Amino acid sequence: MSFHDIGEVACRLDEARVFEHGWQSWSPTGSYRWTDTPPRPADETIQILCYRPETPVPAGMFQGEGLLAIETGDGGVELWSAPSPTEVPSIRVREEGGRLVVSADGPVRHRRGEAGLGRALRDWADGLAPRREFPAVPPMWCSWYGYWDKVTDADVIDNLELSERLGLGADMFLIDDGYEAGIGDWLDPRPGFGELRRAVDAVTGAGRRAGIWTAPFLVGYGSRIFAEHPEWLVGGAYAGHMWDQELAVLDVTHPEAAEHLAGVFRTFAAMGLTHFKLDYLYAGALAGRRHDDVDPITAYRRGLELVRQGAGPGATLHGCGAPMLPSIGLVDIMRVSPDIAPTLHPKSGDISQPSQLGARLTGAAREFLHARWWVNDPDCIILRPEVEARQEWAEHIERTGGLRGSSDPVAALDQWGLETTRRLMVPTATEPS
Repeated sequence: MSFHDIGEVACRLDEARVFEHGWQSWSPTGSYRWTDTPPRPADETIQILCYRPETPVPAGMFQGEGLLAIETGDGGVELWSAPSPTEVPSIRVREEGGRLVVSADGPVRHRRGEAGLGRALRDWADGLAPRREFPAVPPMWCSWYGYWDKVTDADVIDNLELSERLGLGADMFLIDDGYEAGIGDWLDPRPGFGELRRAVDAVTGAGRRAGIWTAPFLVGYGSRIFAEHPEWLVGGAYAGHMWDQELAVLDVTHPEAAEHLAGVFRTFAAMGLTHFKLDYLYAGALAGRRHDDVDPITAYRRGLELVRQGAGPGATLHGCGAPMLPSIGLVDIMRVSPDIAPTLHPKSGDISQPSQLGARLTGAAREFLHARWWVNDPDCIILRPEVEARQEWAEHIERTGGLRGSSDPVAALDQWGLETTRRLMVPTATEPS
C-alpha cells in the first residue's frame, strides 16, 4: 500500500522527540530527538531478519510499525497506532517547513495525551487489547549462551545437577538450538547431541519443567523438509541467510504442512516438554504465494494457532524474533529486545544485532508491555567473568519485571556471578509497571 498523509504537528523541532516502535522482537525501539539518526539496518539481510522487510525507511524520516508517537516538548504526546493487532500499518513522520507531517500505509488511530510518553504508551497498550492475567513464571536455565549450537544432552544434565546443588533456582531447563539435525528437521537429532529424550527425562525426573527451542516457520535449504516437500513452502518468500544457508518459509496454510507442524509439537509434548521457545517468528509473516489466499498476518496467526493445537492448551508459548502486535493473544511470553551477547556493542554497529547495548535499550523501551499483553522476556542472565559490562547487565535485568533465565554454564560462574545470578533468579512480576 502507498503512504498517505494523516496528520501534522506544529512544535519546536529542537524540543520534539519521536518514539519509534519496531516491527518485531529484535527491531530497535526507543525515543529519539528529531536531530538524532535512529537505528537502521546495516545491510539488506538484516532488514529481513530484524526489521520490517517490505517498508525500509527513507532517509530523513522516522518510522514506527503499528505505533509512532511524538513528544511535542510541552508535556503533550501525539500518538498514531494500528486499529487492531491484525492491521499493522507502517507510520512515518517527516519535516516540512518546520512542521512534522505524519503518513501511513494503512488505517490508523490517533490520540493525544497530556501526561508524558510513559503514560501515553501504557494507555495505548491497555486500549489495543484486553489485559490478560499472567501468573508468576518461575526462572529458567537456557543452553544457548553457554553452549551455542554445540550443546549436548550431557551439558543439559550437568547444569541441571549443578543448579540443584548450588541453589540456582532454575525451575525450567530450555534446550536451545543445537539438538536438531537441521532448520526445519526438528524431530531429527543432530549427530553429537545425544538423545533428546534422555535430557528431557532427566529434567522432568528432577521435578523440573523441560523446554525446547524451534524456529517453526523456517525451512533451511539444507534440510530434509526442503528437499522432500517443496510444495510446503511459501512461494517467493525469502527469510534471509543464517546457519550458512538460505532460508525458506513453511506454508502453514497448506494442509499437509499444517498437519506436519502441529504434529511436531504433539510429539514434543508427548516427550514431556511443556515450554516452547518459538524463534525467528518473523518468517511466518513474510509475503509470498500461499496455498490459501490469505494476507501474511492472517497466515502468521494461523501458524501460532497450529503450534498451540499441537503443544496443548497448558503449554507455554514463548515468542522471539516475532512480529509484536500480530502476536497479541497467542503467546504467553515474548522477547522484547534483540539478543544479548558477551559484548557491549554489536559488531556491525546496528543495535538490532546481538549486544548488551541493543538488548538494554529496546528492552527498557518496551518494559511497559509486561503483564499487559504477555510476560516480557528481556533475554538471559549471562554474568560469567568474560561478559563485558556484566554489572550493568545485571542491573538492567533487576529493573525488569520479566522472565529471569540464566544462560551461563553454571561451572563458569565466579563467586560474584553465582551470587548475583542466584539473587536475580526470581519469578516474574504479575502486575504491569
